[in-house]
Amino acid sequence: MRDFTGWRARIGLIYMASSTVMEPEFYAMAPEGVSIHTTRIPFQKASPDGIRNMMARGPLEDAAELLATAPLDACVFGGTSASFLEGRGFNDIVAQRMRSVMGDIPVTTASTAALTALHTLGVRRMTFIGPYIDEVTARGRAFFEANGISVLGAHGLGVTDDIELGLIPLDRIYRFARERFDPASDAVFISCTNITTVGAIEALEQDLGVPVVSAIQSSFWHALGLAGVGAPVTGFGSLFSHKPVELVGASLANVGNA
Repeated sequence: MRDFTGWRARIGLIYMASSTVMEPEFYAMAPEGVSIHTTRIPFQKASPDGIRNMMARGPLEDAAELLATAPLDACVFGGTSASFLEGRGFNDIVAQRMRSVMGDIPVTTASTAALTALHTLGVRRMTFIGPYIDEVTARGRAFFEANGISVLGAHGLGVTDDIELGLIPLDRIYRFARERFDPASDAVFISCTNITTVGAIEALEQDLGVPVVSAIQSSFWHALGLAGVGAPVTGFGSLFSHKPVELVGASLANVGNA
């Protein structure tokens, strides 16, 4: 017999109601004995106003409170732009809102996980890739630069409809990242938790010669670290060969400068 429930760890996920990509990509990366448990929040449009409406006080706390009734080992807020939109420190505010109702369950956000991944890899300069419109792309660039990472290029596909985001073919993401990569970068970061990414990470790393971090990949990697899971994860990028080096206080301003 083989037990496919979360005997190794149970990972909670707060995710957008119309989004479809993060759960299957989590499942693909999950070691045996790691299970994923999702609660969803309403979302309409990947624009600043749409993101702010989703992040209004109430839905996030309700979702976190529901998940906290389960015996979880860690929990992720699965929104990247939703946790970087308002600049440096906004990801910490989102995490604190979760902690306020989740008690001792370790929590992270997609943006916190991305910062932790880039810090762990020692990234100083990166190329930012996302599906966003220009305003959201610019806010992503500003967030990472405020946290000490030089963004040599920030590029978006101009999509706002969440269902359309989930239907973007993986090969389009792969080619867009290759075409827009700045060779002076230490890494590529692919933002958004409703575009397919994890199946292209190893190919991109082989082709570009630098680490590739995606919002979905780093969110799962960070959640595994918070849950104390050391089982190997292969086939989804070099990040999984590293244990998270957590960001603490003032170190946020020094990402990649150590």
